Formats: sequence, C-alpha cells, structure tokens
Amino acid sequence: MSRESLRALRALDTPARIQRFIDGMTYQYADTAWSPQRALRERKGHCLEGALVAAAALRVHGHKPLLMDLEAVRDDDHVVALYRARGLWGGIAKSNFAGLRFRAPVYRTLRELALSYFEQYFNLRGERTLRAYSVPVDLSRLDDRQWMTSEEDVWCVPELLIAARHYSLFPDGVGRSLPRLDRRSFEAGKVGWTKH
Repeated sequence: MSRESLRALRALDTPARIQRFIDGMTYQYADTAWSPQRALRERKGHCLEGALVAAAALRVHGHKPLLMDLEAVRDDDHVVALYRARGLWGGIAKSNFAGLRFRAPVYRTLRELALSYFEQYFNLRGERTLRAYSVPVDLSRLDDRQWMTSEEDVWCVPELLIAARHYSLFPDGVGRSLPRLDRRSFEAGKVGWTKH
C-alpha cells in the first residue's frame, strides 16, 4: 500500500472516525469495484468501496477485514464492514440513504445487526427490501488478489460476497405482505441523498 494511503488509514483509528471519513467521500453511481487504495486516492465510491476502505482501516488497526453482504429484492445489495468491541458487533457502511450507515457495537449476533438495517432499507417505491444477510467474509482470503492495493477493479470481492452463505431474515410469506414505508420515514431516509 502506498505511504499516503497507509497514513490516511492510520489516522482512522476508531470506527466512528472511519465512518466520518467514508461519509465525506463523494458518492458515485458507477459499475466499479475499486480497491481501498484507489478509493482513497479518488476520494469517492459507493457502498462496496466505502466498506472496503473501512475494512482496510480496521485491518491496519489490528482487526480482521470482515464484510457482510445484505441481500435485497427489487433493490441493490448493501455491504457493511464489521467490527467487534467487547464481544458485540458493529458496522461501518457508505450509503446514499441516511439509515444504512454506521452501527455502534451493541449487537450480540450478526442477525441482530442485519435486522437493525431493516426499517431503513427501502427502494424508491417505498418498499422494504432487505431479505437476507451473509456470514462474515474475511478479505484476508483475497490477499493474493491485492484487494487492498490493486489498480484494477477487485471484482473478486463481490464474487466472494455473493458466494458466501446467506441467511433469510424471515419467511418468504412475510416479505410479500409488508406495508410500504410511510412518507415521513421515506423522506427522512433520503436526507443527503444524491441523484445519479
């Protein structure tokens, strides 16, 4: 990793600082999978790239570089960088939607953490779209693919996330009968939202 990138990651020495940093990155709508080094240089990215920057920063500070995939219907999946404190799970994420970002480490299980995103996970039709979550994916498995530093897109990361075991949050029938989000919650979730 370049000296500049390492210096930037070392300065992000708490999950809250990491979250503030990725919040400050310009949100981009693009079919990309930039490495943390490239996203740091460009200072922009979408949810995958924000999660990769967060995982790299956590790794620099002694944590495993773990990601969790949140799987949706009629919507994009979402990627969360995972961390633990005192045995409890928290999450760091970049999103164009206000409620799909940081989670303090208060969740006993990954299912609890995933469910904390449910109410704020909706599409532009106001449908609640979150359905499943993955096991933690350890990016150190991809070290030989240079996921932290590659100048090429690191498509190996989303491929690994998609292939990971996923768990449904509730039975299929429940999802078919969910009410749409009310207007107030919909508008609150879009605070800071940017168009394509």
